[in-house]
Amino acid sequence: MLSSSRRIIAISAPKCQNVAKSRSWAILYNSLPRSRQFSSFRASSRGSVLLSSTNINTNTTFVHTAQQQRFYSSSLPDGAQFIEMSALSPTMEQGNLIKWVKKEGDKIEPGDALCSVQTDKAVMDMEYQEEGYLAKILVEGGTDSVEIGRPIAIFVEEEEDIAKVKDFTLDGGAAPAKEVESQQEEPQQRVEQPAQQQQQQAAPAQKQSGDRLKASPYAKTLAKERGVDLNQIAQGSGPEGRIVASDVEKFTPGAQPAQPQQKAAATTAAPAAMAAPVSQDFQDVPVSQVRRVIAERLLESKRTIPHYYLTVECEMDELLRIRSLLNKRFEKEGVKLSVNDFILKAAALAAKAVPEANSSWQGTFIRQYNSVDMSVAVQTDNGLITPIVFDCDKKGLKEISKDVKALAEKARDGKLQPHEFQGGSFTVSNLGMFGIKEFSAIINPPQACILAVGSAQRKVVETPEGGYRTATTINVTLSCDHRVVDGAVGAEFLKVFSRNITDPLNMLA
Repeated sequence: MLSSSRRIIAISAPKCQNVAKSRSWAILYNSLPRSRQFSSFRASSRGSVLLSSTNINTNTTFVHTAQQQRFYSSSLPDGAQFIEMSALSPTMEQGNLIKWVKKEGDKIEPGDALCSVQTDKAVMDMEYQEEGYLAKILVEGGTDSVEIGRPIAIFVEEEEDIAKVKDFTLDGGAAPAKEVESQQEEPQQRVEQPAQQQQQQAAPAQKQSGDRLKASPYAKTLAKERGVDLNQIAQGSGPEGRIVASDVEKFTPGAQPAQPQQKAAATTAAPAAMAAPVSQDFQDVPVSQVRRVIAERLLESKRTIPHYYLTVECEMDELLRIRSLLNKRFEKEGVKLSVNDFILKAAALAAKAVPEANSSWQGTFIRQYNSVDMSVAVQTDNGLITPIVFDCDKKGLKEISKDVKALAEKARDGKLQPHEFQGGSFTVSNLGMFGIKEFSAIINPPQACILAVGSAQRKVVETPEGGYRTATTINVTLSCDHRVVDGAVGAEFLKVFSRNITDPLNMLA
């Protein structure tokens, strides 16, 4: 029933038990990026869970489903069920539905791709694991910001049931696409109403003891780390009052939440304050889902992680000499080692030697990882992504080189699978190929360190005898989370790294 390729699939509740009993599959529901253990699974309220179709013995990180939020009435004809937008990555709160692969009335076989979805990391196919028919499409292709759990289509098992849902429309928590667009235009009109009437309409309802708490998975995780009681947040900024990560970051215990009318006023005032001069020519570029998540993650990192920076200069003439010799030896195999391959290996061995650098802050404890899974920053048309070279400390230069080239190509083509970019214990960002001498990088949470690598420079250096010679050097800057890595520990990491770069034979010891 399941293919052997590493893709994300949606599987409905009636099939879950059979899958669980017949094969060793599991779903990881807590968002632990480096977890290699798998807990039990369960179906969502409407029968969808996520399953990675890769055997658990391949060290694949499974993806979890976010808590579902009901956007609809459950009154469907017999024999029909909703297909919902699924969480295709641990940090995904919404996705852009790029296009439908299937059309209304098409037959669905187990494993068929239904649609293409742009997550916060990549464009992925969402598959379905039941046999039946795509009866009706509720969310058209090209729709942005579709919340997890929102129905996007209707599935029926029998072809004759398609007619039963032909005229079906969403009711309750969500409206058809045209109604949603009109609703999004209403806030600006409501701002112009008298202040007293506006206050009465916008006053948030107080949470009752029996009300269900609506919060995104990442918001819950962040709240747990910071010890924030989500019930104290009167109103979330997400759809239907849903609490998202930014609400947790802005929450101050004891502070009164801003009144909705104040938020509305600020919203309308902001464009006037930031308006460009009439004579200035400009173009507004829409923010993609990937760029939005990158912005949120980087802002979270700078706000919550106490960064400090250490820089060291490394001589690399011996590394360049050995690289040249190895490339001649591997020429017939089609392998060409880059300087970056040596840097990744040197950094991985340094992280292994100084385990504090290969750790992450977990709120009440520090997690030290036993292997070095190296995240490598790659620039793509959609933004920055960090595919992972797993067990980098145990791999040889040839294997590292092959992995990096394959991952970079898949990243630029948008074909990375979640297990290939989620997690990692240490990150290397290299801008040397762009002529940047040195820079400071922002830590990739929850990791504790990121190494920024500059370009090689020829310079005159003093010899121990008091003479002078020319040498090729690079500057590297280590950004550290001071909660995890103290200054002396960071310096020790750079000492080991510099020794590996200056004399690469140390990496063979």
